[in-house]
Amino acid sequence: MYKRLHHIVFPMWESVRDLMPIFVVVAFFQLIVLQQPVPDPGKLFFGVFMLVIGLTLFIKGLNMGLFPIGESMAYAFARKGSLFWLLAFSFSLGFGTTVAEPALIAVANEAADVAADGGMIDRTEDARNAYAFGLRYTVAFSVGLALVVGVIRILKGWPIHYLIIVGYIGVVVMTFFAPKEIIGIAYDSGGVTTSTITVPLVAALGVGLASSIKGRNPMIDGFGLIAFASLTPMIFVMGYGMII
Repeated sequence: MYKRLHHIVFPMWESVRDLMPIFVVVAFFQLIVLQQPVPDPGKLFFGVFMLVIGLTLFIKGLNMGLFPIGESMAYAFARKGSLFWLLAFSFSLGFGTTVAEPALIAVANEAADVAADGGMIDRTEDARNAYAFGLRYTVAFSVGLALVVGVIRILKGWPIHYLIIVGYIGVVVMTFFAPKEIIGIAYDSGGVTTSTITVPLVAALGVGLASSIKGRNPMIDGFGLIAFASLTPMIFVMGYGMII
């Protein structure tokens, strides 16, 4: 009974501890700086409670499901010894998780609305949907390609900093040629791709693959895929803006 209670209470306490800085900041500025009462305290406290429960279940789900499946599939592909299927899985994983990323969907829809209001595209629903669709799938393709490059880096043992330097040089060069209206969206796309769905599976893939290959250190070689996943969308979205 005690162990069951510990498995429930301790993760919830960890969620409260992680969220505490946010609570403190909001309370300080609301009560001390603005000197205003908390609006609808009952609804607020219920929302905080639901937030703690949701975060607790989300983290528990990651540890129970996404991390193990990502690592186990990386092990399986490494043992299979097929480079083609490993790269195909990496690309599909990056593409699929990015397309489903809620943050990217929100940014793409907002970018389509702004583009329509700014006269970059027609002010029709079809034009907005097409713009958002193209933006999402451009980012998803770039993340899939980024994971392919990252997996090859793990297999070959290439130093990550050289690839990152080359990538950011590409970002800087593209910035000079891309339309100014797309640059901010491109930079934001690099951040929203590495969110709740993509990060756990991508991190598990890198660590599992590095752990299964002789001569690779998971701490040195296993991490870094997320950096590629946040870098390539900037280049591809600016290219998308130049074409559109």
